[in-house]
Amino acid sequence: MNPDPLAQLRDYHLPEPVSWWPPAPGWWLLALLGLTLFIWLVRAVLKWRQGRAARRSALRELKGLERTFDQQGDGPMLLRGLSRLLRRFALARFPRDQVAGLSGTAWLEFLDRQHPAQGFLNGPGRLLLDAPYRSAPTTEELPDLIRLVRRWIADNPGNTS
Repeated sequence: MNPDPLAQLRDYHLPEPVSWWPPAPGWWLLALLGLTLFIWLVRAVLKWRQGRAARRSALRELKGLERTFDQQGDGPMLLRGLSRLLRRFALARFPRDQVAGLSGTAWLEFLDRQHPAQGFLNGPGRLLLDAPYRSAPTTEELPDLIRLVRRWIADNPGNTS
């Protein structure tokens, strides 16, 4: 018999290293949160770009309407084009049920509510309402309307919902 009982003990051993797979539940939750945040961010960026694309396209079309008016001097054609442009841009930027059924003064009030300048109901924007019943708008009124439409398109963030 061995007089030293400690000599009979085996040498200590280290546990096996911790495996990286499968991750702990906290890592799964963190990965899910990160994926959700990434998807939300991608959707927000795409929505932002879509809004900017609609705005750029509308401003480009407005420039084309101005150029055509400068060449031809056709006021009624310009007013019809501005009216269509505003309607399409509003439909792209706001919920359809808020925009599609509007006409007359309700349409001009909607445009005024969406922009702080409020020049549609009591300003040059009134031409959009009165133009079909006039023989021809005076050319002095049209540049103010074009500026108002440009400002409304450029400054209007819309709801995009």
